[in-house]
Amino acid sequence: MLMPPDSSDPIDLKRAGLKATSPRMRVLEVFRASTQRHLSAEEVYRALLSQDLDAGLSTIYRVLNQLVQANILVRRTFESDHAVFELNEGGHHDHLICVSCGRVEEFTDEGIERRQREVASAKNFALREHMLVLYGLCPACHARESLD
Repeated sequence: MLMPPDSSDPIDLKRAGLKATSPRMRVLEVFRASTQRHLSAEEVYRALLSQDLDAGLSTIYRVLNQLVQANILVRRTFESDHAVFELNEGGHHDHLICVSCGRVEEFTDEGIERRQREVASAKNFALREHMLVLYGLCPACHARESLD
């Protein structure tokens, strides 16, 4: 699996088969600088606008799709077909999604992973990929709801 570049280095984009264009470099920098791991195209667009960098939303979508195809970003669709993107840092993880505020938290659990492999094996299913998403309330929203 191709690992994402550690910095906005043109050599890393070239290694992924892409030219180091300004829009690609800017989009990657947004992901690297963000405290949020999962970003929508609109959030990337707003981040670039806040930096006074002019990029059209259609350009953002095109660049995101190119980075997904190059295996630098991963596209996730959690709810209502709303796509978010994250840097492909290798390794598998699953997600917890807050149904109130939309917070996304990643987790790994070897017991869950082992059980999924066992289920697939018991059904003679050749498991290639999987995604587990748990929906609920994050601690802040749960506490807020308990006060109501």
